[in-house]
Amino acid sequence: QVQLVESGGGLVQAGGSLRLSCAASGRTFSYYAMGWFRQAPGRHRECVATISQSGARRSIADSVKGRFTISRDNAKNTVYLQMNSLKPEDTAVYYCAAGSSFDNNENKYDWWGQGTQVTVSS
Repeated sequence: QVQLVESGGGLVQAGGSLRLSCAASGRTFSYYAMGWFRQAPGRHRECVATISQSGARRSIADSVKGRFTISRDNAKNTVYLQMNSLKPEDTAVYYCAAGSSFDNNENKYDWWGQGTQVTVSS
């Protein structure tokens, strides 16, 4: 079992940047593939970015490609989402998730954080 806690969300102007962090409990963080998902009211949850256990494989959604970067530091049990050039349409609750395999399907993830709100003003 792993517990995940997101942080770093907030209010920013369009064009600004935020870095989200997800801290995992325990000492087995490297066992898990990690993903960042987001959900806005009235919309389905979408996968933003994923990263494999070692960090060797990464995926980025087309909607954020070139603006967002996912990374992880297994020594610190933390995964990050660097968000640059933010747009109002990026406004959503962002969730960190852990799973046993590298995938962009939310159903493949077993543990989820509580979410952190990101709001981008125009």
